[in-house]
Amino acid sequence: MPIRIPDALPATAILEKENIFVMTEHRAMHQDIRPLRVLILNLMPTKIVTETQLMRRLSNTPLQVEIDLLRTATHASAHVSANHLESFYKTFDDVKDYRYDGMIITGAPVEKFDYEDVDYWDEYVTILDWAVDHVHSIYHICWAAQAALYHLYGVPKYLTDKKIFGVFPQRLLKSSSPLVRGFNDISYSPQSRHATCRYEDIVEHQELEVIAYSDEIGPTIVKSTNSKHFFVFGHPEYDRDTLKLEYDRDVAAGKPIEIPVNYYPDDDPEQRPVVTWRAEGQLIYSNWLNYYVYQTTPYDLTKI
Repeated sequence: MPIRIPDALPATAILEKENIFVMTEHRAMHQDIRPLRVLILNLMPTKIVTETQLMRRLSNTPLQVEIDLLRTATHASAHVSANHLESFYKTFDDVKDYRYDGMIITGAPVEKFDYEDVDYWDEYVTILDWAVDHVHSIYHICWAAQAALYHLYGVPKYLTDKKIFGVFPQRLLKSSSPLVRGFNDISYSPQSRHATCRYEDIVEHQELEVIAYSDEIGPTIVKSTNSKHFFVFGHPEYDRDTLKLEYDRDVAAGKPIEIPVNYYPDDDPEQRPVVTWRAEGQLIYSNWLNYYVYQTTPYDLTKI
C-alpha cells in the first residue's frame, strides 16, 4: 500500500524512481478508508534528506499513511530553502487543534548542549506535552529520544569521550516485543551522536523497558511499557552513504573525526560502505506502525 504525501514534495520523485508506491492526493481522497495520520517533527538541518529517509521506511507497509511535516517556529533552518519550508511544513499553531495516530520526532545535532540551552527547547517541550494528549504513539529518534527521556522521566544524558559514530551491534534484551519482531538476535544500528543514556538510569523507572542493548555503547532501543513512547538512539532509517557524507564533510572541514566503526570494508574510506542494517531498519518502522499505531489507534481520533 502507498504513502500519501504532497505531489510536489522532492521525496515523491525520489521514491517513485525506487518503485515505491506513492499515491497522489487526488486518488487517496477517493478511497473509502481512513489513512493513518502521522506527524513528523523534523529537527534535522538536512530536512529533505531526512524526510525522504523516513518516508521510504513508512511507505513499505500495507497501510495508507498520510504525512504532515512539522518544523519549529523558533529556530531558522539554514540548510533548506524558505520556499520548501513554506510549501511543505507546518508550525505548531497549524496542527495544535488536530490529533494524529502517530508521530516521529527526529534527532538534531545539539547533543553537546544542555537541553535548556537549545534555542528551541521551550517549543520542543510544548510540542511534546501536546503530543502526549493528541497523538496515539510517538517515536523518538537519537537526540529526541534522549530529550524525551529527560523531559518525561528525568533520565539524564552523558557526553561521551568520543563521538559514537558507525554501525554498532545490538542484542535483544526483550525479543518478545512486537517492536523487534523479525529481528536477528544480533543486529546492527547506525549511530552518530555525542551523548548517551545509561541502562541503570532507565530501568529505575518501572514505566520504561530496554528492548535492545549494545555492549559497546549501551541502550539502543527503549520503550514505555504502555507503548506510548518509543526511544530509538540510532538511525535505522539511514541510507548507505549517510555516515560517509558526514565523515567526508568533517574531514574536508579539518574536524577531528574517526572512521565510522563497522562501516567501510577493512576500514578503508575509499571503498563502498556495506549496508548491514537495512532489514531491521525497515522492520522497526513497519512494526511500530503496524502493532503500535494501526492495530491500537481509535478510528475516531478525537478519542485519543
